[in-house]
Amino acid sequence: MATGTEPQERTSQGAAVTLTELAAQKVRELLVKEGASPAEAALRLKVAGGGCSGYQYEMSFDAQQPTDQVFESYGVRVVVDPRSLLFVAGSQVDFVETMMGAGFKVENPNVTGSCGCGHSFKV
Repeated sequence: MATGTEPQERTSQGAAVTLTELAAQKVRELLVKEGASPAEAALRLKVAGGGCSGYQYEMSFDAQQPTDQVFESYGVRVVVDPRSLLFVAGSQVDFVETMMGAGFKVENPNVTGSCGCGHSFKV
């Protein structure tokens, strides 16, 4: 449940990548299932070529690399490589539950179009 407070975030350049409070909660739950903690691992948000529209998101748990930008929301670190940051700066990751299923959704202000499946995008 959102509390109305703004997420904590930090970055050394550009617009932040944030998590909603619900997304951060789900990430923490998944980290516990994996046997890790938010202090040990971060959520990596990456953009890869592919999909109907040209690009798609990839998310995984990973260690921070020296060239990564690091953002923090609700106690969860998000790491993004410099190339991917060009595509996702200003994005917010949410966790949504619908009748069709549940999962993470990236709200990206840089997207100019997406395919019907909702898994790929173009900028």
